[in-house]
Amino acid sequence: MSPSDSNNQRLKVRIWRGREQGGLVDYDIETRKSQTVLDVVTEIQRRLEPTLAYRFACRVGVCGSCAMTVNGRPRWTCRTHINNVVTDGTLTIEPLRNLPKIKDLVCDMAPFIDTWQKAGAPFSGNATRYDKPAAVKPDSSMRLAADAALQCINCAVCYSACDVVNWNPDYIGPAGLNRAWTLINDVRHSKREATFRLAFGAGGCGSCHSHGNCTRHCPVELRPSESIAGLKRAAFSGLPEE
Repeated sequence: MSPSDSNNQRLKVRIWRGREQGGLVDYDIETRKSQTVLDVVTEIQRRLEPTLAYRFACRVGVCGSCAMTVNGRPRWTCRTHINNVVTDGTLTIEPLRNLPKIKDLVCDMAPFIDTWQKAGAPFSGNATRYDKPAAVKPDSSMRLAADAALQCINCAVCYSACDVVNWNPDYIGPAGLNRAWTLINDVRHSKREATFRLAFGAGGCGSCHSHGNCTRHCPVELRPSESIAGLKRAAFSGLPEE
């Protein structure tokens, strides 16, 4: 052991193994300086449990694919240092909530991706390559509203954190509705009214209980709860206009 490792401690790690009928399995590792939760999962997979399944890609807080439930909260594990989340010497790591379990820490993302269709969230333009680009004022109220909600990368942390998704499987969820809000504020989107009808229809923004968990847990600090509130206001005031 090097001098820099002299303060390392033992850590009990509980990891979900299996599918829906699986359970938590305990592992014991030695911690290292500045170790992230993803580092812990990787070490266990490489040293102790080679069949452990999990997802990751960039490892630097860009892609969101390493999202898991850490001590009860959905997080990006590559940006979560164990010193900030360990409780009583124990770290519990589970797959994201509200999604079917495929194996261990890997979830089926299809139900989450499908919410974009339910919300009418795919962009639909009517301009061709021969048309001039739309003149969009960067400081207009609609553009500012869209920009504030635009940087979602579909990590599903908000979907996992949402209690309404857990109670109501028909609820679109915060990410899909957040995307719908950006589109009804985008003058280039040719189906603004159709998107709004879907976003405010069955399982749409009217089902939101405004708990705010989506905003509280968003790793890129978006505010889906504000986007959903904007959709609700549009039901009474009409679609946003420049």
